Amino acid sequence: MKFEQILNDLKNKKYHPIYLLAGEESFFIDQISDHIENSVLDDMEKEFNQSILYGKDTDVAKIVATAKRFPMMSNHQVVIVKEAQEIKKLDELSAYAENPLESTILVVCHKYKKIDKRKSLAKVVKKSGVLFESNKLYDNQVPDWINQQFSVRGYTIRPKAAIMLSEFLGTDLSKISNEIEKLVINIPKGSEITDDDIERNIGISKDYNVFELQKAIGKRDEVKCQQIVNYFAANEKNNPLVVVTGILYGFFSKLLIFHQLKDKSKMNVAKALSVNPFFVGDYQLAARNFSVPKLAQVIKHLREYDLKSKGVGNISSKDGELLKELIFKILH
Repeated sequence: MKFEQILNDLKNKKYHPIYLLAGEESFFIDQISDHIENSVLDDMEKEFNQSILYGKDTDVAKIVATAKRFPMMSNHQVVIVKEAQEIKKLDELSAYAENPLESTILVVCHKYKKIDKRKSLAKVVKKSGVLFESNKLYDNQVPDWINQQFSVRGYTIRPKAAIMLSEFLGTDLSKISNEIEKLVINIPKGSEITDDDIERNIGISKDYNVFELQKAIGKRDEVKCQQIVNYFAANEKNNPLVVVTGILYGFFSKLLIFHQLKDKSKMNVAKALSVNPFFVGDYQLAARNFSVPKLAQVIKHLREYDLKSKGVGNISSKDGELLKELIFKILH
């Protein structure tokens, strides 16, 4: 089942006897388990009918014994197993999952790694309850996810602002969600979130960030590049070179793809590069300024300085100094 469908069922009080929530992205697992923990039972019912177990302190036998209890003065009892990846022989829970107690809602949270779907527990839960795979989003999926989060809260967000958030916060959805909540608290509902809002409320500079550096490089605007690089050098902790090189590597890799496209129409480019159509113009301009041979050279430089940022072939140079060297080589 998909995340949205599970939450929608829960909101409509459509419950399943067992939920196996597993995967590398903890955010979706937490959202589902928190909703069940906070919404299925009222405060009085929770006293007798809600149990929270932790993987390091429990085992399958205790989980089954707890799940087989009948609710007191309630239609359901809720049993949530957190950090289930710590439980030895978790697959033995499949015996209970084959015939779960209908009045129990058992939630098994298996975080940070995938569960083996070839084993019996996953197979049985898929038939008797809900098996949810929580996968990490790719970098290029995060801006769309940010758009969705604002949309369900009654806001819109400009493409540049969404990119600023995703580039500054990466793929940590919990961190992004916290910043989104900060924005919606301070900005009237129905508003469009702008890059100015991001700068004011979160502290990401709208003029001096990786997105603007990428754009300035694409234009071969040496003055702007120098201004941003100097800002980064003065704020190294907030702009680590390893992150900057990773984002620029993605940008130049997409430029290579752009050069190979026969159909360079706006929508086809957006689809092929997995970018918002709003940014296609940046790629069109950068492609005119960077030929395929030059791109190959740039990618070689990015790999070299990525290694240097990790200490390979570099003893004492700071990130700021390395970034200045890198940008000079990219532009010349």
